[in-house]
Amino acid sequence: MEALLTLQTLETLEAIERIEGAENAPRRQKIYQERCDPFSLPDVEFKRRYRFNKNTMNFIIDLVRQDLQLDSRGCGTSPELQVLTAIRCWGRREVQDDGGEIHGLSQPTVSRICARVARAIARHSGTYIKMPESLAEQEKVMREFYNIRRFPSVLGCIDCTHIKIKKYGGDAAQYYINRKGYYSMNVQVTCDAELKIMDIVARWRGSTHDSRIFNESTLKERFERGEFRGRLLGDSGYRLESYLFTPILRPQNEQEQRYNQAQIATRNCVERCFGVWKQRFQCLLNGLTVHMHNVKPTIVALAVLHNIAIGNEDLVPDQGNEIIEIQDAVAEPRVNEDRGRGPNSAILRAFIDRHFR
Repeated sequence: MEALLTLQTLETLEAIERIEGAENAPRRQKIYQERCDPFSLPDVEFKRRYRFNKNTMNFIIDLVRQDLQLDSRGCGTSPELQVLTAIRCWGRREVQDDGGEIHGLSQPTVSRICARVARAIARHSGTYIKMPESLAEQEKVMREFYNIRRFPSVLGCIDCTHIKIKKYGGDAAQYYINRKGYYSMNVQVTCDAELKIMDIVARWRGSTHDSRIFNESTLKERFERGEFRGRLLGDSGYRLESYLFTPILRPQNEQEQRYNQAQIATRNCVERCFGVWKQRFQCLLNGLTVHMHNVKPTIVALAVLHNIAIGNEDLVPDQGNEIIEIQDAVAEPRVNEDRGRGPNSAILRAFIDRHFR
């Protein structure tokens, strides 16, 4: 019995010694990754990496500075570094691990930063994404569209584009698969002749048809209430309305052919808008890898940044004079098969007779 107690006592003493040794052992020193100052880069290299020039980047940082609080852990992440990190990940489609290593941040930190910056920028969407309201603003937009191919009274061009997202699980997963077979959000955009985004709807799943998104949008309600003088131009996926003109699928005379040519050439603005927008932010072209609840804020934030860049005349790197050809969809001929019937067809016929003789 005494031998057993002695053995237990020795084991207890050894355990205590191990604990005391662990407590007295020197702690592993925390290693901080080195952070460089991106603004020290040459202007050309800075824009290549961060998609904006330094003046525009400083403007964006000042815009959201108050919304980006320093992280209380460690030495914190400044608003400047948060914005630069997020835009680098969005613009160059870098994996967050790579973007984090460049800026001395961990991947989870980069993920949180991207979500935080996206929401901070998206809060300013009401300022930078809006339809022209005053009569003078509307007339200015219509003049700019008219100068393209002499198509009168155009207030905006509308279309949808699919933004690829990561695979979505659950019972609703099938509704995110678009007609091309991948998971996406179908985003409706209305732009002006300068390629600025005036209205955006980024909440519909990939399987949703373009016409349904418009039919249930606030923009349609505003046109039906008569808030705008001009009209929209859309492709044949939309229904012909008095405030939304679509191409004629089977033109039967020279007047209708001239109308189609002018309509398609003018509507090309929204295709070019998509091209410039996705060229600046490669994540829109190759797919968003963020969590679903961060998809919409990210898309809206990138639309705000797109408009800020155009307002500051900050061109996309390597944009050149690229011309993006429009492919007119003829997916649903039922939309325009009511030739010669209904008030909207009569309105279009009168419009063609007046302006495309």
